[in-house]
Amino acid sequence: MTPAEIDSKLAELFGADLQAIAPNSWQVDTPSLRLLVLLSDDQSWLRLLIPITSALEAQPFLEQLLEANFDNTLETRYALHQGVLWGVFQHGCESLTAVDFESAVNQLLSLHQRGISDFFNQLVESRMRQIIKAAKLQGQTLEATLQTLDRFYEEGLMGDINQGSAGREETMAAWRYQLERLWHEVS
Repeated sequence: MTPAEIDSKLAELFGADLQAIAPNSWQVDTPSLRLLVLLSDDQSWLRLLIPITSALEAQPFLEQLLEANFDNTLETRYALHQGVLWGVFQHGCESLTAVDFESAVNQLLSLHQRGISDFFNQLVESRMRQIIKAAKLQGQTLEATLQTLDRFYEEGLMGDINQGSAGREETMAAWRYQLERLWHEVS
């Protein structure tokens, strides 16, 4: 793709939200996202960048992010730079087609929209499985495990001691749901 074709495609996709920020550099800036489109000085390489979250927020999920780069992100990748977790796409301009370009933009928008919530959910499920495994190794039943967790919340070992009974009941309902969902899957 040439710079003119890239400009045209971006205008088609983003209309008035598109800004040329320098020669061969564009930005899509809306209240919900910011996408940067950069060409190398010799116009041979294209890079698309979208900030997802701070590197600090992403830190607990680095292993899952790297696994996603290997398994799920298709042509796009997660990358860390200057304290930010980015979605990145790089491609040689000579072999880049308009269809591939639009696909990459859509993949980056999807990474941005999902943020790190999928990784948080995976981490929670992994920790839940560890709790279940530990409880089963101690010979506890599902009900005994729930009673232990309830006691931990009541005594302030887990959660907020000032949470109140309604908040604790809501928390325990979430624990019950997750434990019941996963209990029989963990051996």
